[in-house]
Amino acid sequence: MKPVNWSALAGVLLILGFVPASQAVEILRWERLPLPVPLVVGQERVVFIERNVRVGVPAGVGDQLRVQSAGGAIYLRASEPIPPTRLQLQDVESGALILLDIAAEPAQDGRAPLEPVRIVAAEAPAKRYGGGAASGADAQADAPADKYVPRRETPLPVVLTRHAAQNLYAPLRTVEPVSGIGRVNLRRGLALDTLLPTLPVHARALAAWRLEDQWVTAVRLTNTAARWLDLDPRALQGNFVAATFQHPNLGPAGTPSDTTVLYLVTRGHGLAESLLPALSPIDATVNLPPAAAAGSTAGARDEE
Repeated sequence: MKPVNWSALAGVLLILGFVPASQAVEILRWERLPLPVPLVVGQERVVFIERNVRVGVPAGVGDQLRVQSAGGAIYLRASEPIPPTRLQLQDVESGALILLDIAAEPAQDGRAPLEPVRIVAAEAPAKRYGGGAASGADAQADAPADKYVPRRETPLPVVLTRHAAQNLYAPLRTVEPVSGIGRVNLRRGLALDTLLPTLPVHARALAAWRLEDQWVTAVRLTNTAARWLDLDPRALQGNFVAATFQHPNLGPAGTPSDTTVLYLVTRGHGLAESLLPALSPIDATVNLPPAAAAGSTAGARDEE
C-alpha cells in the first residue's frame, strides 16, 4: 500500500479552504413571473442580467434603496428594512420588462452573505402565432440567401399600430421602445378626399413610422355632420394591410367626440402610394350593410 502524501493533501485542502463561498451564483429563470430577490440591510447584492436595462424604482423606497447599474449588472443595497416591493427592469433595446420582487430584512449574526443572482431567459416562445420554432426556420429557408428576414413574435401591423397610438395618446415617458422602428417624413397637404368618400369627414395625415417593409400612418378624422357616424374599416378606399380606428364612432360636429385617429398600415411604401387609384385585391365594401355604408348610427361612443 502506497504511503499517503500528507503534505500534498494538506496543501490541496488549504487551497480549497480559501475558495470563498460567495463565488456561488443563484440562477433565476425569467418566465414572465416576478423573480424574488431578498436583500439584507447593509449588504450589497449583485444581479447579473447581461443586457443594458433601465431600473424602475417606486418613489416610496428611493431613500432606502441604492441602485446602480454598470456592465450588465445591477447593484442593490438597502440602508433600512424595506417591505415587499416590485422593481421593473426594462431592456433599453427591445423594451422587454423583467420584474423583481425585493424585500430587505435586518442583518442577523452568523448569517452568510446573500449570493449574487444571475437572471437567464427561459426558452423563447414560438416566433409565429400558431406555429413552433420549426415554422420560423422554414420561413427563413424560403427567403433569399442574401437577405435575412427576421421573425417577430408579434405581427408587424400590431407593433406599428400600438407604437403610433402610444406616441399620440400616451405620455412620452411610457412609450415602449421598439428596436428598428423610426419616424418617416410625411408629405404636407396630402389629399385624403378619397379615403372615406361615403362619410362626411375631414381627414388629415398626422405622422408616420416605418418598421422593416411596412409603414403606419396616423390620420386624424373629424366629423363635419350634425349626427353620429359609425366607423367601419371596410368603407376605406385604398390598398392597406391593416386599419384601426382609435374609437368606433364619431360624435356630431362641434362636440368633444367628433374627432378620432385612424391608423393605416401599408407594405412597401407609404400612405400616398396606397390611395386611389391604388386598390386592394379584396373589395371589402361588398360586405358592408346599407346602414354602415351610409355611415349613420343612432348610438353614441361608449364612454371610457
